[in-house]
Amino acid sequence: MRPFRLALLASAALLAAGPALAQNADPARLNEHTRVLASDEFEGRGVATPGEEKTIEYLVEQFRALGLEPGGPDGSWTQTAQLSRTQQSGPATIVAKTPQGEMRLERGPEVLVASDRPVERITVTDAPVVFAGYGVDAPERDWDDFKGMDLKDKVLLVIVNDPDFNAPEGHPVADRFDGRAMTFYGRWTYKFEEAARQGAAGVLVIHDDEGAGYGWSVLEGSSTAPDFDIVRENWAAERVPAQGWIQSPVAERLLAAAGLDLGELRQQARSADFRPVELPGTTMSIDFGQTHANIESRNVLARVPGAERPDETVMYGAHWDAYGRATPVDGDDIYNGAVDNATGVAALLELARLFKEGAPPERSVVFVAWTAEEAGLLGAEFYAANPVWPLETTVTNINIDSLLPGTEVSPEIVVIGPGKSETEQWLQRRAEAAGRRLIPDPAPHAGGFYRSDHFPLAKKGVPALFGVAGFTGHNAASADYVANRYHKPSDEWTSDWTMDAAAVDVDLLYAVGRDMADSEEWPAWNEGAEFEAARQASAAARE
Repeated sequence: MRPFRLALLASAALLAAGPALAQNADPARLNEHTRVLASDEFEGRGVATPGEEKTIEYLVEQFRALGLEPGGPDGSWTQTAQLSRTQQSGPATIVAKTPQGEMRLERGPEVLVASDRPVERITVTDAPVVFAGYGVDAPERDWDDFKGMDLKDKVLLVIVNDPDFNAPEGHPVADRFDGRAMTFYGRWTYKFEEAARQGAAGVLVIHDDEGAGYGWSVLEGSSTAPDFDIVRENWAAERVPAQGWIQSPVAERLLAAAGLDLGELRQQARSADFRPVELPGTTMSIDFGQTHANIESRNVLARVPGAERPDETVMYGAHWDAYGRATPVDGDDIYNGAVDNATGVAALLELARLFKEGAPPERSVVFVAWTAEEAGLLGAEFYAANPVWPLETTVTNINIDSLLPGTEVSPEIVVIGPGKSETEQWLQRRAEAAGRRLIPDPAPHAGGFYRSDHFPLAKKGVPALFGVAGFTGHNAASADYVANRYHKPSDEWTSDWTMDAAAVDVDLLYAVGRDMADSEEWPAWNEGAEFEAARQASAAARE
């Protein structure tokens, strides 16, 4: 019997024996931290901007005032992440030559192109265009969209999400990639990386609102903000020259000009027998300038050392960055990121207070404010490659990303990535004790599990817990937020905000983390989870 199974048998006794954890989170503190971090003074908390400096100073000051100790390398408060920054400079020319004539595509309304390569000009000339299905190579699922075709120096068109997304019931591919729940293969980040492994000159993901999980305006609005990547030793092999998105109707016109039908190709791409289709007589040229610099950004780390087992770590994380200054909307160019994710950082600070003011935990508890999440989880990616506290003895990584203001406590807790790890049972016990219930992600096709900062550490084996407390996706408030403020300048704090419901959610996350910090158990990935093997490889470190 696995150790956690034994722990489950004792869970009722654990809750009964330990003192009830009263609600201690302070709504006023949460609101004030959110107000400060989301203020115009912080300029949208952009990476490598004056807003970063103000954010880092504020977080260190708050952690120090709470009496925590530095959690970074060599007794520092921060971990420096080496990043590469590129940003659009000047116009872009995107031209497709087709059997029916030349198509000039406009960057912004029709297509979005950028590059992570550390160069100041990207030029792709008359590259053949290939429809490559979903752009997936997944041997463990017996799936290969490429079939050995030479794709070097070609521009790929690939469909967003997974091959089984929206597949009709009974279709041979149905549930091949977890049904409506997006896998990592459905994420644009994977498709960009795979295109580079194929040697492509470029890759454009065909966008649709449902498959992506967000509208084109979300992509277009943030497209002028800087792009970041970790510094790579061999960027030419790991990043294509041009990468981005194309509107579905625009892709449809491009394919039609080559005598192909996007609807038919979508159906073909749902078969494991699919082979890439080169667009007859069609090439694409892309040319644009950009600025580049290697820069440094920082994760902020604070720690409450464990009284009994200080070398074992329970981690809480929330990303501090937003989009800084980007494309103006109604004259406002500051992407304040109030809900996403000033609220999460406020929760992180309040959790730190609760742990510091409570009895010393048996295990150490580390609080990390990540940088560059919006650029691709890069702060967490850097930490996963350069951990300050050993990943083998990190019990769990509890992720906090976006809490809605308000007074009404949701009875539901959304589990992002349900069924993946045993951490879910720890959350369920505390939620049920509080009269709340867990529900699976109502939008699994959006791939939320692969889009937040726990994911880079999960790939290294660290069990993740991402319970989006009070943010169900069903109620009017969250629907309005996603439709009108997500990743837009309108994600702002206002004077009528209250954080009463968020405080209840923070108390729940505190109770779960406290249980783990005072336990000797090691929650594991469930059998068959894609990260199980990575965790098992380090089992000896936890014996």
